[in-house]
Amino acid sequence: MEDLWEALGHIERRVRHAVALRRETDPEPNDPYRGQYLTPAAAERILESRDAFRPVPDHAQGAPPPPAEGRIAALAADFALVPPDVDLLLIAMAPDIDPRFERLYGYLNDDLTRRRATIGLALELCGLPAAGSGRFRFSPSAPLVAAGLVEVREDERPLLSRVLRVPDRVTAHLLGDDGVDGRLHGLVRVAGPREEPDACPTTLRVAAALGTGSGLVHLLDRGGDPGRLAADALLTAGLRPLVVDAAALAAAPEPVRTARILATEARLSGAGLVLGPLETLAPERPGGAALIDGLCEAFGGASPLIMYGKKTWDPLWAGESPVTFSVLPPDPADAARRWRRALTAAGTTTGNPAGAPAGIAAGTAAAEARLLDATRAYRLDSGQIRRAAAVASRLAALEKRPVEAQDLRTAVRAQNGAGLARLARRIEPTVGWDDLVLPPATRHQLSDLALRARHREQVLGRWRMRPGGGRGRGIVALFAGESGTGKTMSAEVVAADLGMELYVVDLSSVVDKYIGETEKNLERIFVEASDVNAVLLFDEADAVFGKRSQVKDAHDRHANVESAYLLQRIESFDGIAVLTTNLRANLDEAFTRRLDVVADFPVPDEQQRLALWERCLGTEVPRDPGLDLRTCAARFELTGGSIRACAVTAAYQAAESGRPLDTGQLVSAVLAEYRKLGRLVLDSEFGPWLERTRRGD
Repeated sequence: MEDLWEALGHIERRVRHAVALRRETDPEPNDPYRGQYLTPAAAERILESRDAFRPVPDHAQGAPPPPAEGRIAALAADFALVPPDVDLLLIAMAPDIDPRFERLYGYLNDDLTRRRATIGLALELCGLPAAGSGRFRFSPSAPLVAAGLVEVREDERPLLSRVLRVPDRVTAHLLGDDGVDGRLHGLVRVAGPREEPDACPTTLRVAAALGTGSGLVHLLDRGGDPGRLAADALLTAGLRPLVVDAAALAAAPEPVRTARILATEARLSGAGLVLGPLETLAPERPGGAALIDGLCEAFGGASPLIMYGKKTWDPLWAGESPVTFSVLPPDPADAARRWRRALTAAGTTTGNPAGAPAGIAAGTAAAEARLLDATRAYRLDSGQIRRAAAVASRLAALEKRPVEAQDLRTAVRAQNGAGLARLARRIEPTVGWDDLVLPPATRHQLSDLALRARHREQVLGRWRMRPGGGRGRGIVALFAGESGTGKTMSAEVVAADLGMELYVVDLSSVVDKYIGETEKNLERIFVEASDVNAVLLFDEADAVFGKRSQVKDAHDRHANVESAYLLQRIESFDGIAVLTTNLRANLDEAFTRRLDVVADFPVPDEQQRLALWERCLGTEVPRDPGLDLRTCAARFELTGGSIRACAVTAAYQAAESGRPLDTGQLVSAVLAEYRKLGRLVLDSEFGPWLERTRRGD
């Protein structure tokens, strides 16, 4: 900081000389009330004076030579400042470093309450003409003002009377402080070092693009981790990554002014900016587009600016067009390595060393395989992985054991935002494969669905088995069968097997009578579902995925438009979706072509019905020794849902009677279910129990 103190010493000598000159012409230099009133004699002197300020001779200025090294020299080079600009900056900054300048500036301003340099005083101290080119050094486009190094306050005053102020961050920088500007607290964080010593090819290409032209880069998110890639690219280029919270920036009181502060911070600290996702800024709206344009203009090629998001860059967003790179999902093995590093770090932080080297996070080949199998179905960025690893480690630390797969599943579910929960009903799976009673063919189809969900990044991503045509990397399945055959429960089992949550779309909140509203509701659901690790269930899907019909009126045309939109949107979906229907023939054939798995759910046969009766009654309900479940399974052709309803009804009857559950109570429950379903009650099915039920025995 020696260069700064030396420069301020020159400024002090200039101020002393100006004070001496002022005292020579001041008839009452010792007046204690000076600066608080204007005497007639003083007014007369002002009227007789031709110039308010007299240029200071060069020999009196003690003008310092341009600094050759140090932070002042670096600042001048980075912001393209000429020597007069540096002098003006130091004059404006002097009161923030040495309080003596406050009193001296108050005296020179002829106003003890104005203790900062005004434009007129600064120009006087530098010997610059106030009526000439000097005043334009404080115009909005001048280097000092445009770069945010000097702020001009009190716009309501005449130009030469306006006060100059240097932001605290600039003063701190010249004093050797490299902390982020306090005005950006909660908005910016400095990204940590690279997780890997060797950057991937995409990172190297992005880093090279930062050094060309304006340094504006757009990362198109195709399921990868663009935020981490952007930070790695800046580190590779030798720059400090400043990661901006896009939501906080959009909510800032003056976002465009905040953008200029960000640009100043980046130039001061030799950094680049990472901003995303762009969807948070709503660039399709004028305010969002203006903010993006303001950012691009504020950076103006002086510092790299990397923005990312899932939307393709629109040239209308800004006057400058970026270089765009697509960011694909990471290799599953690479994602597993990130998980292990995050778990190791989290185990140390949470004080559970056993959680890091043992269990699923251990370095053995078997542990690596378990970790890969447990995490391959998830799509998380590095920040989400870090937070999920911390949660999993804390869960394991509670029981003083290593991290296991169930901890990871719980932690990943905690990363799902609440956006989809506002549009669909959230179900946390509590069932497994052993709870299903289905034919072998149907179970195989469900296993195929889970298998596709686990390996989709490898097959559809790395092996590029679904290229072109705007196709997404989603998995879409159809469950077709009568009501109560286990379609919804099967979707819950698949979600549990993948370690995900199940979201059931409420079609009553989706279908709208107004034209175009149904598509908007579905679009919101698809967008939110793409960002969470969950299974999306469209129950009774034929209500929105029905067949297109011949156009006879405007309603038919609108219905066909809805179907056409869904055909396109399903194909570009990046998540996991399950459609259920009671009648497969109701679905449009074009949807069938876009399905990955079709599982048929037939009515259970006698053996399956017996297994369902056993499963629904469980082991806690007391049973009468004469309870004949095999006869009930043989006589009554019911679906799994109806069998469960009968079991619950019979359990209520047993609880009321205080006796163990017997066959009569079970048949009475079946009879009530038949009547509820509107089915015929035949003597051939119920036999002697029918008369007993009528008598109330």
